Amino acid sequence: QAQLVESGGGLVQAGGSLRLSCAASGRTFSSYTMGWFRQAPGKEREFVARITWSSSSTVYADSVKGRFTISRDNAKNTVYLQMNSLKPEDTAVYYCAQGLSYGTWGGWGQGTQVTVSS
Repeated sequence: QAQLVESGGGLVQAGGSLRLSCAASGRTFSSYTMGWFRQAPGKEREFVARITWSSSSTVYADSVKGRFTISRDNAKNTVYLQMNSLKPEDTAVYYCAQGLSYGTWGGWGQGTQVTVSS
C-alpha cells in the first residue's frame, strides 16, 4: 500500500472553495483507484468520491455531486479534490485512500480538516 498525506484543508465561509491534495509514495500509485472520504464529528466515515487509475471514470456521493471534482496526476503521484459551493455540512476531516481488492480501501493518511462556517 502507498503512504498517503493529505493537505489543503482549512476554514472557509459557506459558498467558498478549497482544493485538497493527497500525495502518495510508492511506484504503483498510477495502478490504483483512489478515493476521498470524510468523517464529521460524531459520525461514521463516509465515501465522497473515487477515480480510476486512468481517470476514465469518477463516482461521487449524491451529497457532493455537481460541487466537488476529483482528479489525479499520476506523474506527480497526487490525487485532488476540488470543492466548490461549500456548505457547513461539508465540515469534516477529509481522508484519501487507495482502492484495494474486494472493494476495500487502505493506506489511510492522517486526514485534513475542512471547516465551513455559515
